[in-house]
Amino acid sequence: MIKLHNSKTRAKEIFTPIDDKNVRMYVCGPTVYDRAHLGNGRPVVVFDVLYRLLRHVYGADHVTYVRNFTDVDDKINATALARQQAGAAGTLEDLIRERTEETIGWYHEDMDALGALRPDHEPRATEFITPMIAMIEGLIASGHAYAVEGHALFRVRSYKSYGALSGRSVDDMIAGARVEVAPYKEDPMDFVLWKPSSQDEPGWDSPWGRGRPGWHIECSAMSKALLGDVFDIHGGGIDLQFPHHENEIAQSCCANGTSELARFWLHNEMLQVEGKKMSKSLGNFFTVRDLLDEKLPSGRPKYAGEVIRLVYLGTHYGKPMDWTAEKAEKAKVTLRKWVEQADPLDSGAVDDAFLAALSNDLNTSAAISELEKIWSRGDGPTLTASAKLIGFDLIEISKQDWAKPFRHDFPSGTAMEGEDFQPSVGLIGWGGLVSDNKDLCLPIIRKWLRLRRESNWDGAGQIYHAAAAGGLELQAKKNESGVTYGVGNLRDNFDPAKLESLK
Repeated sequence: MIKLHNSKTRAKEIFTPIDDKNVRMYVCGPTVYDRAHLGNGRPVVVFDVLYRLLRHVYGADHVTYVRNFTDVDDKINATALARQQAGAAGTLEDLIRERTEETIGWYHEDMDALGALRPDHEPRATEFITPMIAMIEGLIASGHAYAVEGHALFRVRSYKSYGALSGRSVDDMIAGARVEVAPYKEDPMDFVLWKPSSQDEPGWDSPWGRGRPGWHIECSAMSKALLGDVFDIHGGGIDLQFPHHENEIAQSCCANGTSELARFWLHNEMLQVEGKKMSKSLGNFFTVRDLLDEKLPSGRPKYAGEVIRLVYLGTHYGKPMDWTAEKAEKAKVTLRKWVEQADPLDSGAVDDAFLAALSNDLNTSAAISELEKIWSRGDGPTLTASAKLIGFDLIEISKQDWAKPFRHDFPSGTAMEGEDFQPSVGLIGWGGLVSDNKDLCLPIIRKWLRLRRESNWDGAGQIYHAAAAGGLELQAKKNESGVTYGVGNLRDNFDPAKLESLK
């Protein structure tokens, strides 16, 4: 039994599909004018988990997931125009197409890295201009829209349920919202379905002149064409609830003669960075690609896509999420320990308690807690199968250098002058770090042990802190016989240059 919080009713409800042989979900996709930032990635991962859960419950062949690309937009036009003015060859139309193709490629690359499955359909707005024009014509014919000065606008007050999704009246929205005041509008709240295009802008012929669609009509036309008049789930970020989703409902219901567009509406909350709103002015704005490309001093990636994904899923989708470096480090440690138990045969079954947590309104944080319990009891097959359901293929992750299990190396040390035992020293790390850096790190561990044995605590402390700054954490342990030995734990901030002088 899947329960989801329905934004439309403001309550958690049992999810029952219209047709359990074809469960249908639409999620608003990106406007393709630039790289996806960290906030853009959250809904992709959230609804990817829902997609995976629906496929698990109803069967992979019985779920249809649509996420669109908005490839006609003023921001895209502005970006292409800037390229043309900078000397790029080609017509503006050529440059717009070039930019959208490039950006869609980036988007796929980045979302693939986050472990998101591709939707069943990824329609582009420019492929559905004819259905959009037909829908607008129908709205005008029924009196729900009107044409004026090359524009087509929706009459908001013609739809009596307008505002039900966001829970506010039209008059309240007029008082509190910033709306475009134009002389051709009958009402300030009326929104654009079609607008004229200049010769320098992309445009299509229509009954109202050459122009292009408004943003909202795009999703209504694409969802109708691919999912029907009414479907099961419509998702997106909470920032889209008004006006975009509110407008989608109004124009779709009026055009299709239905009382609803989707049975369930799901909205993920917004994302912050280190407790602050992400913005370029604060210097905390970055794209998913910025994180994926960031390197550690060792040359390895600082943030693998799976690490970013686990940070996303550590917070329930209905709550604001705070991205922090500390969370990312914890996620990295968590994935590495899970990988140690990866079942190479992939022979396990999904854990019941894990599935119950996930089915309770996509409670991914609770589901991750269940994964931790499975890990603690050492059940690798169940851990592998359960983690895979939310997009963590532990078998594949184990092949990546950053996630390979601990490698231990405890060679015998040489006798130190004046000592009656031969201390052992060891390194712990991931991938090739241990074997590649023995000659650098083992002498530092031995030097630190010698200073401790001489009770030179100031000297040992200086070595300890300097080594830590270079990513080598020193530890003194005792074996079963009570003999002290040293361990160096290679951390992800490992920087050989900072350690060279400590040997």
